Amino acid sequence: MARTVAILGGGRIGEALLSGLLSSGWSSPGDVRVTSRRAERAEELRAKHGVPAGTSNTEAIAGAELVVVAVKPQDIDALLGEIGGLLDPSQTVLSVAAAIPTRHVEERIAGPVPVVRAMPNSPSIVHEGMAGIAAGTHAGDEHLALAEEALSHLGRVVRVPEAWLDAVTAVSGSGPAYFALLAEAMIEAGILLGLSREISTTLVVQTMFGTAKQLRDEGMHPVELREAVTSPGGTTIAAIRELEQAGVRAAFLNAIQAAMDRARELAGGDG
Repeated sequence: MARTVAILGGGRIGEALLSGLLSSGWSSPGDVRVTSRRAERAEELRAKHGVPAGTSNTEAIAGAELVVVAVKPQDIDALLGEIGGLLDPSQTVLSVAAAIPTRHVEERIAGPVPVVRAMPNSPSIVHEGMAGIAAGTHAGDEHLALAEEALSHLGRVVRVPEAWLDAVTAVSGSGPAYFALLAEAMIEAGILLGLSREISTTLVVQTMFGTAKQLRDEGMHPVELREAVTSPGGTTIAAIRELEQAGVRAAFLNAIQAAMDRARELAGGDG
């Protein structure tokens, strides 16, 4: 069954979702409309993906079953002021605007329109992302299912209570930055040991990728994988000891707690 989708905001996440919906066959080009504030960006999206694209959000949402709000948080009030009075309860609003609670969206929409909030992360761009989704006041299982089905084309999706989305933000939303920082440190260590930057980068990135696939595809527990690599008296246990003595585990716990606290501050500042 054809699903009509309006993607309001043709940035990185908006285009990634557009690409995923089309490449999977979940939607055909004629059933997806995308908007951008800049006419030249809209034309670029139209030429690249063959979809109706423009600058009018009000035209894009007309008759759309799923309305994806993919603008930056600072732009959401202007967008909702434009479309809030035109949405109806037969439509589902999926907001991927970071740190914007569902109540903020609902207060700017006329009527009991179902709103689903999502927190995708940057690997969504390569369709290997992770997203947490939560239902607003008027959203039921069918609305969550629609949002989950759409976002599954960007990677994996988990349903959580909205109160948990700050934790999702701290763990997976900010998570790519933690891995990038770790990769940066490991690459620099390889260079210090005499490897070229190119070789060191290849070693680190492929090791991270392969380890992630083991954890995901083989269902291994991280402890199980670590112990499988760690031989008594070997090189890995010497390295792990240094990391533990440096307090790396505690540093990650504290860092992720700080990220969640900041997410709550940002969400609480909505007015």
